[in-house]
Amino acid sequence: MKTMLVTLMVLAGVLAGFGFFMKPSRATQYPAAAEDPVAQPEDHGGTEAQRETVNKKLDITHRKAGTATVATARPVSGKAVADGAIAPASTAMEAERVRQAVDVLVWPNYTYEQKRAAWKQLREEGGMDQAIADLEQRATNEPGNADVFAILGHAYLQKCGTLQDVRDKGILAMQADKMFEKALDLDPQNWEARFTKAVAMSYWPPVLNKSGEVIQQFETLVQQQEGKAQQPKFAQTYAWLGDQYAKAGRSQDATATWERGAALFPTDEKLRGKLATGNGAAK
Repeated sequence: MKTMLVTLMVLAGVLAGFGFFMKPSRATQYPAAAEDPVAQPEDHGGTEAQRETVNKKLDITHRKAGTATVATARPVSGKAVADGAIAPASTAMEAERVRQAVDVLVWPNYTYEQKRAAWKQLREEGGMDQAIADLEQRATNEPGNADVFAILGHAYLQKCGTLQDVRDKGILAMQADKMFEKALDLDPQNWEARFTKAVAMSYWPPVLNKSGEVIQQFETLVQQQEGKAQQPKFAQTYAWLGDQYAKAGRSQDATATWERGAALFPTDEKLRGKLATGNGAAK
């Protein structure tokens, strides 16, 4: 029991800053789909006129007597997000705005940059608790949806950084790992679940001897990625796998992995930086 408690406390401490790799690099609003030439959002059906009608409903601008009139329709394309339809809130996020952000996180047709911006908005505008409640309800309603469990696990990790009690952090971190496992049971090809699980595990204390499993998770992810159309987010897997090889003393494997990633993603600054320095210091 004492060993488990110490493990949870150490794990909680390192996961407190886990959200670093999800910080948007360009904009605080959901960026335009055109910024990602590979994974652009797709419409969910209907005529152009119908989609435009829903996009207009998403524009939360009408206020009467200090009360916001919120949208009631689900976003049907990336256009409403890209056009700034989800405007910044001055207080805790409105329930509808939280739901819209969660939609961006869960729906696979949104880009990685858009998802990172959604996480940032939830953190900065006080919507994380509401988002977790929304995701937990979705998990109940959609027990076969791997994306929901993957995002719920990620939300638990994001929440860890806001807690003070290390025991609560540890418990939540372990719950997050269970969500990733659930997602991977449903869909072994789920990129979000496998990548986030592997990154989180890389911070686990050495006493748990997880380094081999972390490497295996990233190696599996590389194999899965290379059987799909390339997406910019895939570059991160090569960076992280190379780092794990370097930590394990496998310098040649580390360099080869970063070179492979840089060949596939020549504009990725992180991979170029690692090759320039010859080590995994540039995360």
